[in-house]
Parts: sequence; C-alpha cells; structure tokens
Amino acid sequence: MLIAAEPKLVNALLLLSYPLHPPKKPGELRTNHFPSLQTPALFVHGTRDGFGTMSEMESALRLIPTRTELVPIAGAGHELISKGNRADLIQQVTSRFFEFVRPSDEPTP
Repeated sequence: MLIAAEPKLVNALLLLSYPLHPPKKPGELRTNHFPSLQTPALFVHGTRDGFGTMSEMESALRLIPTRTELVPIAGAGHELISKGNRADLIQQVTSRFFEFVRPSDEPTP
C-alpha cells in the first residue's frame, strides 16, 4: 500500500505469497490498492496457497496498470517451501526477479 502512494521509492516489487484473501474467504479481497500501483511487481505464489488460487491471482494482477508477472511454485502452499523445492527455491526466485528487473536492452550474463 505504501508503494501505491509512493511509487518512486523502489524500482520493482517482489511479493512472496501475497495474501490475496483470508483462507476460505475469497470475498474478502486485499486488492483495493492494486489499481493505484505504478511499480512493476513480480508475484511468487504456491499453486496450493489457501490465500488465493492461481486463477484468483491472475485475475487480481489484471487490476494493476503496470507490468506484473506471476511465478507459480508447483505444489507449494502459502509457505512456498516444500521438500521438493527446498534446495533450489531461493535460486529460482532470485534469478527470476533479476530477470524481471533487468532492463530489456541489457544483455543476459
């Protein structure tokens, strides 16, 4: 919400397991500030997150008038970490975020 009011504070956002709504309460969306966001945002979300389905997240991100991307973490819940991804989750998320914030004219290392 702060970045919606002060978009020049940061160049991009990395949102891990954004709580779109309380579990089992999809009518209580936490998206009122989304139309005001002007900062590019990368959302990392577990495909089994009780705080929002992937479909709900995709719909919510359409409310944001700037560049967004949704990175699904297969089989993960709200905590993102599972036995299957524990070894590479941090690398996966950080490399995806660096790609997201890299200017399009900058060569890939």
